[in-house]
Amino acid sequence: MKPFTFRPVDPAADAALLHRWVTHPKASFWLMQHATVEGVAREYARIGADPHHDALIGLHGGEPAFLMERYDPAERELAGVHDARPGDVGMHFLVAPADTPVHGFTRAVITAVMAHLFADPAVRRVVVEPDVGNTAVQRLNAAVGFTVERTVTLPHKTAALSVCTREAFTAARGAAV
Repeated sequence: MKPFTFRPVDPAADAALLHRWVTHPKASFWLMQHATVEGVAREYARIGADPHHDALIGLHGGEPAFLMERYDPAERELAGVHDARPGDVGMHFLVAPADTPVHGFTRAVITAVMAHLFADPAVRRVVVEPDVGNTAVQRLNAAVGFTVERTVTLPHKTAALSVCTREAFTAARGAAV
């Protein structure tokens, strides 16, 4: 498989691309179905200016293939809901819609995202909060080592608060080989 790499989102240059991704019917859990290109640019400019949140474009063989956001769960998304520990990082990811889906690609993406996050030695756990109705991503999360801690109510969804330790991710990667 071609290599995965990451680069920061450029809100102005990437707005049209991200708009196609976040408004696609398969991205309904991203909660941006009615966004405009300008709205997407504004949202990613806001994220880029936030010291507790950033967004990256994931490249597959040099071509944009997915979006990853990382955030401080003590300061964003889960503030007041999750008892964040030192070394926790929150994550969202979205695979670009494909005309011809490739079997195993989304699992390869989440594995690359997790490896990228754990490449930072300060990261001890990755925390996610998928919608309880998003069973497909919950299965992917479990495949890379996440365990559901509990269901939480957030402003725009009921979520399955899930955590993956570095050790659980390493064990899951070993099991997948």
